[in-house]
Amino acid sequence: MELHLKCFKHLRIFLTLVLVFVGIHASAAKPFSKVKITLGDKKLEVELAETADQHARGLMFREKLGENDGMLFIFPGEETRFFWMKNTLIDLSIGYFDASGTLIDVQEMKSGKGVSNDMLLASYPSAKPAKYALEMNKGWFDKNKVKLGTKLKVHH
Repeated sequence: MELHLKCFKHLRIFLTLVLVFVGIHASAAKPFSKVKITLGDKKLEVELAETADQHARGLMFREKLGENDGMLFIFPGEETRFFWMKNTLIDLSIGYFDASGTLIDVQEMKSGKGVSNDMLLASYPSAKPAKYALEMNKGWFDKNKVKLGTKLKVHH
C-alpha cells in the first residue's frame, strides 16, 4: 500500500510538471495567423490553427470572442474529430466540415471553466469524418442561419 501511494505521488508530481510545461509553452507560442473564409453568404476573417500545437491550444484561456470572430482548424486528413473544452473559458459552437467543405455537424460546447478534473470534461465528436472545424461563439451558427450542407471556402 505504501509503495502504491509513493507511485501515485510521483505520478502527480510528473503530471503537474507536464501541465506547467504545457502552460509555459502555450503562453510562449506565436500568435495565430488569420484567414478569410466564406461560409454560405457570410464573409469572415478568423484565426487559423493548422499545426498540432495550434490544434491543442485552440481558444484556450480566452475570456471573450468578438461577435464574428472564431478559429478554423485545418487537419491533414478527414476522420472523426474530437474536441473538448480544457482551459476554455467561454461557451462555443463548433461546426465540422468534410473534405469538400460541406457543413456536416454543429454542436454547442460548454466551457471547461471550473472543471478541475479533465476526466469530467465532455468530448464533442464530429457526427461524420471531418477535415475542418470552425469554433465560433455559442449559438453563432443558429443566429446566422448557417445550416447543415452550407459550403466553407478558405481564401489563401
